[in-house]
Amino acid sequence: MARSKKLTRAEQKALRPIQILDAAFEEFVANGYAATRVEDIADRIGVTKGTIYVYFPTKEDLFSAMINHISVPLEELLRDSGELKGTCAERLRALLLLFYEKVSDDRHTRELIRFVISEGSRFPQVIEAHHDELIDPLFGLTQSLLDEGIANGEFRNAPAALAPVVAAPIIAMMVERLLLVRRRDHDLPSYIKAHLDLVMNGLAVDRK
Repeated sequence: MARSKKLTRAEQKALRPIQILDAAFEEFVANGYAATRVEDIADRIGVTKGTIYVYFPTKEDLFSAMINHISVPLEELLRDSGELKGTCAERLRALLLLFYEKVSDDRHTRELIRFVISEGSRFPQVIEAHHDELIDPLFGLTQSLLDEGIANGEFRNAPAALAPVVAAPIIAMMVERLLLVRRRDHDLPSYIKAHLDLVMNGLAVDRK
């Protein structure tokens, strides 16, 4: 059996912040912000509490960095959504499917919702910055697509053509999975099919 390559000290140092953030995520999920101890995070990766503070001077800094660390699926979604091609209807359908692909089964994104709900009042600036950098652009992109579809006659100019409404079933599904992950099976393909049917038929122009 081939022996795994031993990391150099420089490589270990480069990986340390990620290891800390991964460990912090697990502790914050398990205990919440208030009950999480920096020493327990350190114990997870076999370092001292002082090592944590070298990279993250305060527990608040660590939590903020952890929120950014687990937002990668949303960053990928925002990046990939700009590459969609086709009619407005085709792009909207592809965008919704991309949402499900990137976030529906991602534990980090589910727990991000938990942190927003449970710790949002403690870290309003962190949550607002996250919303400004990722959520608002995603909603803005969706709304632009809806507006374009209305302008060129693909979609009805109706109350349904509102980005938060179009995306709401995805958020509802993630909250349900967060709350009932161990108590209920989810037929995700049927859920996605129903969501697409609801949105696309709700926006479709009556050609009769």
